[in-house]
Amino acid sequence: MKHLIALTLFLFSFNLFAQKPCDYSANVNDSIGTYKSTKEYMISEKNFAGNSSYIFYSLALTDGLPTLNVQSINKSKDFLKANCFDKNSKLFLQLNNGKIITLIHIDQENCGTMIRDEKGFDNRVNSGIFMFVKGSFEELKNSPVFMMRIKYLTDTEDYVFKKEFKSELTNEIYFPENYFIDNLKCIE
Repeated sequence: MKHLIALTLFLFSFNLFAQKPCDYSANVNDSIGTYKSTKEYMISEKNFAGNSSYIFYSLALTDGLPTLNVQSINKSKDFLKANCFDKNSKLFLQLNNGKIITLIHIDQENCGTMIRDEKGFDNRVNSGIFMFVKGSFEELKNSPVFMMRIKYLTDTEDYVFKKEFKSELTNEIYFPENYFIDNLKCIE
């Protein structure tokens, strides 16, 4: 009986600490090089007065270079300003342990694309690729993220990360604070 209880407790604790498998949207290895990218994951969602904004992350590894892909989607019937990424753009992550990690945008200017949907909403989709600074992986793997600041060409925006939230768009539950803790292993 003691062995049965011990075995049950062991299996239960093993399941608790098991890591989630990596979920890739692309995993290519050919003569040109290698590329793998995780599926997009919602980090932030804001809905207020008919305006919506969403931030998605995905991690990529291109020929050994790890990057963070950030996609923002803004939706409104009003005017949508363009926030452009350029070579001076940066993404700052403030961790719960007080440290700040800086990611640097690649040298590519991008102001996004405007798309009008069938309901009359303007949708601005903007993507940026940020490179990790040497030594930042260990900090990101060990501490949740408290806040993100994106420095655009002409503006700066702050996002406070929630421990968890249920998306109104997808009706799924997301855990943005622990995104890097859970997913960096997928591109190492």
